Amino acid sequence: MSMSTIDDLGDVRGKRVLVRSDLNVPLQDGVIGDDGRIRASVPTINKLADKGARVIVCAHLGRPKGQVKPEFSLAPVAERLGELLGREVRFATDTVGDSARATADALQDGEVALLENLRFEAGETSKDDAERGAFADRLAALAELYVGDGFGAVHRKHASVYDVPQRLPHAAGGLIAAEVDVLRRLTGEPARPYAVVLGGAKVSDKLGVIANLLGKVDRLIVGGGMAYTFLKAQGHEVGNSLLQEDQLDQVRGFIEEAAKRDVDLVLPVDVLAATEFGPDAPHEVVDATAIPADREGLDIGPRTRELFASKLADAATVFWNGPMGVFEFDAFSGGTRAVAEALIASGAFTVVGGGDSAAAVRRLGLPEDGFSHISTGGGASLEYLEGKTLPGLSALED
Repeated sequence: MSMSTIDDLGDVRGKRVLVRSDLNVPLQDGVIGDDGRIRASVPTINKLADKGARVIVCAHLGRPKGQVKPEFSLAPVAERLGELLGREVRFATDTVGDSARATADALQDGEVALLENLRFEAGETSKDDAERGAFADRLAALAELYVGDGFGAVHRKHASVYDVPQRLPHAAGGLIAAEVDVLRRLTGEPARPYAVVLGGAKVSDKLGVIANLLGKVDRLIVGGGMAYTFLKAQGHEVGNSLLQEDQLDQVRGFIEEAAKRDVDLVLPVDVLAATEFGPDAPHEVVDATAIPADREGLDIGPRTRELFASKLADAATVFWNGPMGVFEFDAFSGGTRAVAEALIASGAFTVVGGGDSAAAVRRLGLPEDGFSHISTGGGASLEYLEGKTLPGLSALED
């Protein structure tokens, strides 16, 4: 299926265009922790404004669950968006109420507005089609055209993502078009060897991806908290490390399936085992097969870093999702850094699968242009790679 792009919308001058962006950034006491998603939304918004459109941006932040909660206001985001766009962003203090309508009506050609957090309205996320549809009607009434550009939300059947594009002439923004292009490369005929690096806390978050990718990849490299469930499934002691006991049978099945399909399953050979979970916890390097009962693994060890890097050196395609350790603590960030640097050093087509991996790249000060693509949507990328139909993408297809 193909999706229309902004260029297919024709002359947008003077038209009110509702743009669904992904501005769901970490926010603490009004301070934005990582503005990566805001920066990723800028090109589409600027392109429309430069064409003379009257741009109405809408987005969500956090999970206020249908209630107005000031700590989830998009006001600080509007300010930062304006700085990055290099143009003023008018801010509506509601989503579809008096302020939204007045703000939309007052826009001139080339001007930009941002609506308040969509999730302040229960209708945005409602499972009830009628309730969601009623909210979508009011949102669609603000504009004449719709551009979907919030890739991080396309796996949700939400009003602004799924229902509104069915009510207005629509197109995909540049960000969604780029994300889909990359994901098609990963799921179509990827250049080989094709390696996938999975990390993060829970195996359960990645079950569908592992199941779907075992038939497609040449190497599956597993680190982070989820690795301990794999090690335990092989019969090793993992001490106090993160463990999902209820996933052991599933993981044993994956290990057997990988062997059957001749997939090179690469697990840690050593780990940094700490006395407790903390930034300054005393720790030592131990074999991954001999983690002391009173210790917990918080990062992959030096031999594992070398092993993982060697498995990535000759890869032609790499998808990476999930850190190798607790990268927020400097002492346990080395494994994640090693994998990221191995990707940068490789000649591969490298995709960083959003979420914590993208945050880690920025936190560790690594060059974003060292990777072929950094996704803005962790959950959406994973569901696409699982082979699922994403509601927000199907709504944009022609």
